[in-house]
Amino acid sequence: MAILSRFKKYIFAILDAFLILVAYGSAVKFLGQNPAWVNVPMTLYVSVITYLLIFWGFGVYHNMVMYADLREYVLCFIASVVSSLMVCLEGYVLRLPLLYKQVILTGVLTGVLCVSLRLFAQMSLRLYRRDRNKKVKGKRLLIVGAGVAGHLVVKELIATSQERYDVVGLIDDDKSKAGCQVAGYKVLGSRYSIPRICKEKKVEVILFAIPSADGKTRKEILDIAAKTGCRIQVLPNVNEMISGKSMVTSMRNVDVSDLLNRDPVKLNNESIGGLIRNKTVLVTGGGGSIGSELCRQIARFSPAKLLILDIYENNAYDIQQELKHKYPELSQRVIIASVRDKKRLEDVFAEYRPALVFHAAAHKHVPLMEDDPKEAVKNNVFGTWNVARCAEKYDVQKMVLISTDKAVNPTNIMGATKRICEMIVQSQNGLSKTEFVAVRFGNVLGSNGSVIPLFQRQIAAGGPVTVTHKDITRFFMTIPEAAQLVLQAAANAAGGEIFVLDMGEPVKIYDLAVNLIKLSGYKLGVNMDIEVVGLRPGEKLYEELMMEEEGLQATENKKIFIGKPLDINNETVRSYLTQLQEALAEKGDLALVQAISHIVPTYTADSRWNLSECVDEFE
Repeated sequence: MAILSRFKKYIFAILDAFLILVAYGSAVKFLGQNPAWVNVPMTLYVSVITYLLIFWGFGVYHNMVMYADLREYVLCFIASVVSSLMVCLEGYVLRLPLLYKQVILTGVLTGVLCVSLRLFAQMSLRLYRRDRNKKVKGKRLLIVGAGVAGHLVVKELIATSQERYDVVGLIDDDKSKAGCQVAGYKVLGSRYSIPRICKEKKVEVILFAIPSADGKTRKEILDIAAKTGCRIQVLPNVNEMISGKSMVTSMRNVDVSDLLNRDPVKLNNESIGGLIRNKTVLVTGGGGSIGSELCRQIARFSPAKLLILDIYENNAYDIQQELKHKYPELSQRVIIASVRDKKRLEDVFAEYRPALVFHAAAHKHVPLMEDDPKEAVKNNVFGTWNVARCAEKYDVQKMVLISTDKAVNPTNIMGATKRICEMIVQSQNGLSKTEFVAVRFGNVLGSNGSVIPLFQRQIAAGGPVTVTHKDITRFFMTIPEAAQLVLQAAANAAGGEIFVLDMGEPVKIYDLAVNLIKLSGYKLGVNMDIEVVGLRPGEKLYEELMMEEEGLQATENKKIFIGKPLDINNETVRSYLTQLQEALAEKGDLALVQAISHIVPTYTADSRWNLSECVDEFE
């Protein structure tokens, strides 16, 4: 096979020459008009040389037969027709007594025969490689989806000899496909047949090959597949096919985000582009999970300049290098600074005059902030105040605060400080031309410090997986989804709103742990355990996305809602900040927690602070 592959160009040229002669003879016989035989050798010589030269010029011999598609076959046929026309022209110039009908028919027949030869060669090669791969003991693979993606995967697996998969068949819910074959492999049943087929065929790997499936369909099928104990892989999305990437190499292990029943975000790119294009955009906390994804999404819309501000240089450097590679024309600047440093922020705003500010910098870890409430107030509250004051002073068009569902009826310091941040941006709106808004959402999968990476590390270490409470639930969305919706909310904002993102249905953390254990190839209670360790300080069982008094107003995007703006006086907020500054001057944390409790009436402090025994000095 290696020798044939090396000389395939010349082999096909010889075979094509033979087919030209066959086509010529067939045309003569079909038309029943004998040529002037004295000129036949010259005519055939001219024809064969002309055909081979034009075939070469059209690149027919440079195409890889194994991967040929309709384009290559059409090109081959067109080359044959062009060749026949060229022979007619040559006959006219050389004054050969040609029968032009025979020449044209010869071209058509040559095209049909040459295309048939290549189709036959392609099918033979695929059958040969498929049979050879079957002899290799590869992973037994069941493909879910007999559509375009499934077909492409099968073809690529057959063609790619280094891949060691033994395809046992395909699955598809379309009843009309039942019993049909895709590149020689049978469609064995619907999604409900997966457990039976996996058992009967001893399947080791299940590939979900329906990139266009909505969130609900994907979750339902993957839930069924997860119960088989097989390793599960997926094709990420339709863009993998559009971008021309290898279908096989784009296969990845399924993760918990695939089980969230989240449909793709539909954005109004025109409105977002109008907001960002040709403007200087500042992202605080730009190296963090949400901040860095905001930078990626913003870069797509051609800002005049992207400012990435972060106190941690490693993360900021990583996103800078990533954007340099992906968007070489992007003008960007990494600024190492803290939002707690008002003078440094003043210098940044004065120098770059950003039109848009996305404020994602914050301390977000609930247990850590319970232990160090002063740091939460300094960074979250006064950091937001510093950014908001600079935005107002330097005529920023729009400032967007990244908030959290933990700001609603908070039971922890972190959530309470974020609630005060929401008060700040709402009180600042209307005082200047700057529009101040907040966007509130729940947990994002894969963010720094989130539960999923923790579970993955625990599983890799052999367990146990620790869950704080068996009934604890959280709202989840993916990082790209959150960042995209933040941009859409910003584009829709008029000022003063608190946008609430649709987080879908709350998810039980215990169920997430169980699913992750299964997806990692372990069995709960057999070779991996879950340990319930109890709620941490400041942690509550259920999160909420809005307060009762806020109401909820729909927007054009079904995943974005607006909470009714609260009437918060700027002077009142300033007095709150004065109280916090005075409490920060105290040696202990109790005075600070008491001040937070006064400012945020819906805050329920952890019992460790014993606020019930304190006299409220703010009354």
